[in-house]
Amino acid sequence: MQQFWIFGYGSLMWRPGFDFRRSEPALVHGYHRSLCVYSHVHRGTPDEPGLVLGLDRGGSCHGMAFEVAPERWEEIIAYLRAREQVTSVYVEKRKTIRLLASGLAVEATTYVVDKAHHQYAGKLPDDALVSRVTRGRGMSGHCRDYVLNTLAHLRDMKIHDPTLERLAARLADQAASSSS
Repeated sequence: MQQFWIFGYGSLMWRPGFDFRRSEPALVHGYHRSLCVYSHVHRGTPDEPGLVLGLDRGGSCHGMAFEVAPERWEEIIAYLRAREQVTSVYVEKRKTIRLLASGLAVEATTYVVDKAHHQYAGKLPDDALVSRVTRGRGMSGHCRDYVLNTLAHLRDMKIHDPTLERLAARLADQAASSSS
C-alpha cells in the first residue's frame, strides 16, 4: 500500500489545516529552514514585503511529517497548493525524509523555495532581517508576530533555530529601546 506523507518545517508543523493519520518528528537533508522569502501577501505587501520561511538548499531541517490517507490525498494536496502556492514562490517536491521516532525513511511532499523567483530573498544579514520583520504586515498579520510565534512553537517542539533565536533577541532589544 502506497503511503502519502507531507513534510512541514514552518506553520504546517503546528497548524497543518488538514486531516492526517499520524504525525512524527522528521528530518530532511539537503535543505534548511530560512527566512528567505519576501512575503507579498500573508506577512507583507509588494511595496513593503515581510519575510516568511522557506526550505533553502544546504544543511538539514527538523520538521514534522504527516501521513495522509490515500483516499484524502487529492483533496489535501489541493488545499496545500492553494495555501503554499499563492505567488508560486515554492516548488512542490518529493524528498526522502527520516522519521525520527521510528527511524524509517519515507518519501514526502514538501515545498522548497524557488531561487529564481523574484520573491527569493536569499540569506539576508541580521539588520535586513530585523528591518523586514519589523515593517512587514500582510493579510495574515504582522511579520514580527509570525516570527515570534514560529520560534515559540519550534521551542515547544525542542527544535533549535539559531537565526530565529538571534532575530528574536534583536526584536526584544528593539522593543525595549522603543518603550524606554
